[in-house]
Amino acid sequence: MSTPFYPVSLNLVGRRCVVIGASDDREAVEKAAALREAGAALIWLTDPDHVREEDVADAFFVISTPQDEALSARLRSYADRHRFLLCCIDQPRHGFVAMAAIAKAGPVRIAISTTGLAPRVGKVLKERLQEAMDATFARFIDCLATQRVRVRREFPEPDQSGQRRNAMIRSATGFDTDISFSYPQWYCDELRDALLPRILP
Repeated sequence: MSTPFYPVSLNLVGRRCVVIGASDDREAVEKAAALREAGAALIWLTDPDHVREEDVADAFFVISTPQDEALSARLRSYADRHRFLLCCIDQPRHGFVAMAAIAKAGPVRIAISTTGLAPRVGKVLKERLQEAMDATFARFIDCLATQRVRVRREFPEPDQSGQRRNAMIRSATGFDTDISFSYPQWYCDELRDALLPRILP
């Protein structure tokens, strides 16, 4: 699937979310932990072979980790019938949601998706962003949140919203980041070969 999914963030606090995957499945463990962190009311079905329609009928969001086409197709039919969000890991044609690689620090979340076309690239991007979003960055975000409260106290009236906005822009002025990419040699060679005919007479 080369058509990119529309990126969103979900408020899952109190929502019934279901993970389908064995208790020793790393993917299922990670997804269950992430849903708990997001405040979801988590149900974890550790026996994929015995998932019933009633187990997911009233779910808001279902994540299935097994690479099982029959299970994924069955879950898709349940999702169509009961209108829940469905993600089948590495089987995007069965679901409505594609999981992104997430870099996080404090309340900040940066989601990276290659629509399944280049997962290794997504992983590297996540790792480098995670390295940059260190304790200093997390503290900066906390300080900005505190500053936001102060600014709202200073400009409490609705007609002062422009002043609030300008004050917050000033607070973040000076924050910047540098981004660069390096590529494998085979790609550099291919790029050179593609450009060479345009340069030579």
